[in-house]
Amino acid sequence: MRAKRTKLQKRTGIQNTLEGYRRFDYDYIPFGTYTIPDGNYPYRQKGFGRAVEMFLRGGMRLLAPLVLKIAYGCRVEGKENLKALGGKGAVCVTNHVAYLDTLFVRQAVGYFGSYYTMAPWNNKKGLGGAFIRHAGMWAFSPDLAATRALLAEMKARLAEGCIVHFYAEQAMWINYQKPRPMKDGAFHYAVKFGVPVLPVFFTFDVGRRGHMRRLVLHILPAVAADESLARGARAADMKARAEAAWKACYEARYHKPLEYLPDRRKHRGGTT
Repeated sequence: MRAKRTKLQKRTGIQNTLEGYRRFDYDYIPFGTYTIPDGNYPYRQKGFGRAVEMFLRGGMRLLAPLVLKIAYGCRVEGKENLKALGGKGAVCVTNHVAYLDTLFVRQAVGYFGSYYTMAPWNNKKGLGGAFIRHAGMWAFSPDLAATRALLAEMKARLAEGCIVHFYAEQAMWINYQKPRPMKDGAFHYAVKFGVPVLPVFFTFDVGRRGHMRRLVLHILPAVAADESLARGARAADMKARAEAAWKACYEARYHKPLEYLPDRRKHRGGTT
């Protein structure tokens, strides 16, 4: 019990420090071993790889709802907002709070027809990497050929009516309840490919030992681009409205205003 409390205290201390310095996108969890995707990265599975993908998706669809219910008491709210898309493609943004939260997203938006972008360092080696590559997860890459392949696949899947997911906060902060500022990427691609953004926000309780409980997956109303704005301003406007939706969800669920710890940058000559 002592070790668990110490681990929780350490994690909370790291998150509080990062919050105080407004380093919301900092990945404090070690990356492990990974490979940088190149032009041969299988963004679209074919043949046997496609069969493996369908097997994995089917297995998750069968088992994950039960696991999520038992482990977290998981339930979904706002399914009508997903249906309101009318089968059209969308970019989905969620907070990033657990190793298994890709399963949370799948439970919210569907186990088939959803795809998941990730940082290059999540393209793991070994069995874990094979699972990732066959489960509809797409690693970004500094390699130009890989980037071209990824964007072509993203465009095609969105046109087919699929959901493409982004962890818009970038870094995973375990069991962190507050919404963090989003990065621009998801909104840039939504404007680029002419699709709305579907904000989803995870809320939950945290037990004394740091375990997540009473998990709720909130599917919020989709945010469409304001065509009256200049093209360069549309992504920023969409991001602002998605962040406002997350904030409203947080405040309604936890019955308190969204407030961060005092800004420690001011004490070292920084600005707010």
